[in-house]
Formats: sequence, structure tokens, C-alpha cells
Amino acid sequence: QVQLVESGGGLVQAGGSLRLSCAASGLPISTYNMGWFRQAVGKEREFVSAISRSGDSTPYADSVKGRFTISRDNGRNTVYLQMNSLKPEDTAIYYCAARAAPGSSMSASAYRYWGQGTQVTVSS
Repeated sequence: QVQLVESGGGLVQAGGSLRLSCAASGLPISTYNMGWFRQAVGKEREFVSAISRSGDSTPYADSVKGRFTISRDNGRNTVYLQMNSLKPEDTAIYYCAARAAPGSSMSASAYRYWGQGTQVTVSS
């Protein structure tokens, strides 16, 4: 059974940092392209970042570029999202997703497996 479990969310003041983790079981992330998405209240789910199987491709949404960093530890079967200089508009539920097809993708529909999400709240 495939499971993606996100953790690391919480309440932080604007300008602060959080590190999200996505621990996978039932699938070796070394053979998957991984992504992070987020969904704020009343808004559609949006792409945040992705990382290819090799780790050499790491696209970011323009809104987080320069502030967020995605990484992966295949040995721990875990993907991370380091979030710095957080802003109130980063408040959302953050989801981890896995894609078996080649290449990273910014489209949620391209990902087969999803975690349950972790809440990130940034206060002003």
C-alpha cells in the first residue's frame, strides 16, 4: 500500500521558516518524480515545486522562487520542502505527490499518489 505522509507544518510568523517532510512507504521515491502542491481556503490547488528522479530538475512556482527549496533523500525515502521568508499568502495545506511517468510536472493531474496534507499558517 502506497502512503505519502507529510509533516512539519505549523504556525509561524511572517519572515520565519518551516521545513516540510514527505515520508513515502510502499514506493521507492528513487523511481518517482515528486512534487509539492498547496491549496488555500477558497482557492484551487496550485503547484509549488517538483524534483525529478535524478534531482537535476527542480522547477518552482514564481511565487516561491528564491524562498523555497525542494530536495530528496532517496535513502530515507523522503522529500523535503524548505520554506524561508514565509509570507501570509503562503498559508495553505501543503500536499506531497508522486509521479511515475518520466519528467517532473507542474500539473496536479499528472501525479498519481498524494499525501493527506499538512497545514501551514503564516501570521502577519
